[in-house]
Amino acid sequence: QVQLVESGGGLVQAGGSLRLSCAASGRTFSSLAMGWFRQAPGKEREFVAAIGWSRRSTYYADSVKGRFTISRDNAKNTVYLQMNSLKPEDTAVYYCAADFIFYDHVVVNRDEYDYWGQGTQVTVSS
Repeated sequence: QVQLVESGGGLVQAGGSLRLSCAASGRTFSSLAMGWFRQAPGKEREFVAAIGWSRRSTYYADSVKGRFTISRDNAKNTVYLQMNSLKPEDTAVYYCAADFIFYDHVVVNRDEYDYWGQGTQVTVSS
């Protein structure tokens, strides 16, 4: 069982930055693929970014590519989402997700993730 707790959300002006953190319980963090998703009011939850075992295994949605960076610190059981050049359309609840994997790859499909955090609100004002 894995428990995920997100933090770091808040209110920021357009063009600003935020860093989200997701702390995972347990000693199996290095076996997990991690992802970030977001859900705006009235919209479906959408993929934002994912990372595999290796820091080199990352993948981004086109809408955030070049602005967001996903990273992980296995010693701290934590995955991060650095968000720069934020836009009002980035406003959403951001969720961290985890999935056990048996080889290094990214997981993009939200239905493949078994564990989810409670979400953290990000609001970008214009």
